[in-house]
Amino acid sequence: MKEEIQAFNNSQQEQDRIICDFLANKIIEFLPEAENKIWHRHPVWFLDGNPVTGYSKQKKGIRLMFWSGMGFDEELLKPGTGKFKDASIFYNSIEEVNENDLKRWVSKAREIQWDYKNLIKRKGKLEKLK
Repeated sequence: MKEEIQAFNNSQQEQDRIICDFLANKIIEFLPEAENKIWHRHPVWFLDGNPVTGYSKQKKGIRLMFWSGMGFDEELLKPGTGKFKDASIFYNSIEEVNENDLKRWVSKAREIQWDYKNLIKRKGKLEKLK
């Protein structure tokens, strides 16, 4: 795991740190070809420069987000504001994290992508990549 992501995880309270460490390690395992870094102050994984998944600390807990998650057809992933194609799940304990769900979602993140990388160039218009 990159030092900057470990530093983010280490800055969380113990329960949240455990969740963040688990998510980071599993995303790295399930999506080894992805670049990962701190982007907009939280860990994000990219495929060919396009953000696909990441997590952040919010009031409701640790938010695991998939940028194209609305297209995954997954009941547990809740749509964002509706402006984009993101969907998320919140975790407050490690027991809530289901590794099989996570593996399936990460696989879908590889296969189902909207072009967020060129969002500004296209003046806010999203186009489907895969």
